[in-house]
Amino acid sequence: MYLTPQHILFAGATGLTGEHLLDRLLSEPTVARVLAPTRRPLAAHSHLQNPVGELSELLPQLQGPVDTAFCCLGSTIKQAGSEAAFRAIDHDLVLAFAQRARELGARHLLVISALGADPKSSVFYNRVKGEMEQALQGQGWPQLTIVRPSLLLGARQEFRLGERLAAPLMRWLPGKYRGIKATVLARALWRLALEEGSGCRIVESDQLRRLGR
Repeated sequence: MYLTPQHILFAGATGLTGEHLLDRLLSEPTVARVLAPTRRPLAAHSHLQNPVGELSELLPQLQGPVDTAFCCLGSTIKQAGSEAAFRAIDHDLVLAFAQRARELGARHLLVISALGADPKSSVFYNRVKGEMEQALQGQGWPQLTIVRPSLLLGARQEFRLGERLAAPLMRWLPGKYRGIKATVLARALWRLALEEGSGCRIVESDQLRRLGR
């Protein structure tokens, strides 16, 4: 567990899970700074640095030091507008963020992937997530934590009909297929960040629910 003040680089702070995780990070006495680039301004905080703009344009401007990086970037094909645009966010931008975090000194990357991620999947969404995971493992991280939540439960700013219809059912499915609250996922991510280790660890949704209780 970290005892010295931590410097955090954080992508996706305005998303469903990101909002909860940001609140947690800013309330932790061991966190000295959260560097969170976003497209729209965040509420000011003494420990928060918030460059505003497109992440792809901001990445070269970000400065360290960074100890730990969280990547909560994620979209849907419908939200992105096309398969190519989805891949540009959920694969290319994630990898670019991770690479910049590594350049700034981060030794531990925690990234949200998805249930069913598999680079050989016939499902485009799952295949892109699996290819993203595979590419991150090739970056040579001292410590890499990949989490694979099931359907995220919580109040989103944007309306997603499919998720709204599926949410009641997902609360009752067994094991890793059961939906997970964004607040629970955020707590699990922070607890995983405090764990010392090496190499790559993949954490499935049922494990995340237990960690985030």
